[in-house]
Amino acid sequence: MDPVLFFCDAMTSTAPSSPVQATSASGVATASQSASQSASQSAAPPAAPTVPPTVVPAAREAAAATAATATSTASPDRFERADWVSAYRNVSVELDDLPLTVARGEISAALRGTLYRNGPGRLERGGVWFHHPFDGDGMIAAIRFADGRATLRNRFVRTEGWLAEEKAGKLLYRGVFGTQKPGGPLANVFDLRLKNIANTHVVRLGDDLLALWEAAGPHALDPESLATRGLTTLNGVLKPGEAFSAHPRFDPGHHGQPRLVTFCLKTGPSSTIRLLEFACEDGPDGVKAGQLLAERRDSFRGFAFLHDFAITPNWAVFLQNALDFNPLPYVLGQKGAAQCLKSRTGAHGQFWLVPRPGSPMAGQPPRLVPAPEGFVFHHLNAWEEDEAVVVESIHYADFPSVGPEDDFRDTDFDAIPEGLIKRCRIDLERGTVETTLLSERCCEFAMVHPARQGLEARYGWMAVAQRPQGNDPLQAIAKLDLKTGEQRVWSAAPRGFVSEPIFVPDPEAGGAEDAGWVLVPVWNGARCASDLVILCARTMAELAVLELPLAIPHGLHGSFVAQPHSQRQA
Repeated sequence: MDPVLFFCDAMTSTAPSSPVQATSASGVATASQSASQSASQSAAPPAAPTVPPTVVPAAREAAAATAATATSTASPDRFERADWVSAYRNVSVELDDLPLTVARGEISAALRGTLYRNGPGRLERGGVWFHHPFDGDGMIAAIRFADGRATLRNRFVRTEGWLAEEKAGKLLYRGVFGTQKPGGPLANVFDLRLKNIANTHVVRLGDDLLALWEAAGPHALDPESLATRGLTTLNGVLKPGEAFSAHPRFDPGHHGQPRLVTFCLKTGPSSTIRLLEFACEDGPDGVKAGQLLAERRDSFRGFAFLHDFAITPNWAVFLQNALDFNPLPYVLGQKGAAQCLKSRTGAHGQFWLVPRPGSPMAGQPPRLVPAPEGFVFHHLNAWEEDEAVVVESIHYADFPSVGPEDDFRDTDFDAIPEGLIKRCRIDLERGTVETTLLSERCCEFAMVHPARQGLEARYGWMAVAQRPQGNDPLQAIAKLDLKTGEQRVWSAAPRGFVSEPIFVPDPEAGGAEDAGWVLVPVWNGARCASDLVILCARTMAELAVLELPLAIPHGLHGSFVAQPHSQRQA
């Protein structure tokens, strides 16, 4: 998988040796300049052929993993590093509803709505490349589907920092992941300002599209034009500067109506979680989409780094990783804040189970249960089972070290712990946890059918490494049967690299759990540009490949907003 989920895949990048898109002096080309860019990219070599989906029974997975390990020893170059690194570049154009070319297959007419993606789109300023791509400025891509066709629009989020640096033509802010202003430690010491880069996730809430970055507040965008409306307090719910999670969860209706469930985190020697639940749609009782429905606040001992959480009908499940934070190198201008995190050797994390407002557990205090050793960025799903809560997550043996002097182009993937999906059964009466490994394949960015969020699911879809065992960049998508362990795998290898897959239910298929599509952004090393691949969620067969006239760096998170039935043509 990407070297340790988040941190490593992106961290291993530096300036590409031969970027397709040259950055203009002003940074971003106008929409009128995009036609020539599109033409030049369309003349690139054709995409590498894809591999049909393979079925891997659980009984054969271990044997295949052993064979793959032996093969990798004899042939260490499992992928072209230049292809992988080439994805990290500046996005230099903003397109306006450009029709997309379907290079193979066809788009189902039943697929209607918008795929929104967020991720770092600006990785260099004034000739200085960011130390870590997660410090890059957020760029939103919107791919709209209707009547078997698709269009693309993209826009940078016009944050205060982005606008200031565009005007200055140079870096003005330090980055959380190690990017320093030019001038060495003296130029960075005691400069604790954070640039809200709005680069991690994008979701629809009410009339706004929200670009999220978990160290600060959300930016509101127009869902159609992607124009930045500015920082939002969500109708006064948030205080100025309050950190708003970049990983909300969508409750499909456990409390009577769909909700967006999220949290704000204030951390230090103790940590406070503010759990928030918003209406996702207008209700018959006068509730409006985007309205705050419920909240609660709880404090816990110790420092917490929380990127994700999981929900059930009655619980919000957090995992406090066993990390320490020493801010002194950050204050002295020697490291970014994230580089000051370090695993507590031999220590265990802790599950925080917070009762959700409106549930039968609402008046109870949180439950605290020791967690397994290791580190977790992302959870797949959680559900309730008798007197237990079950949570499926992607576990790493350790938190990755982010050194300020490291050359990430030379990352040794075999030296980085892979992400493995595990199931933790938390016994609420005994306060114990039973852990089960679900697959030996390195994975990340996993999701279930949206209607199964908070309930036991049969299937999960996730980005995985090409090999059945060992750490590599993410090059394939797997459908994992969470009961039997069987996997169906679609691969973009050898020259393709995948980002987070998004499952979209088929509204005309009768509600089966695996009826729908999986939308996969792919970096195509053969043509140095991005593709969008549409897979059949049931069989993992490739249905369509859309060649994007844009080179988009490896992204982070995204979401799909279905077109309302009232807007569909008969």
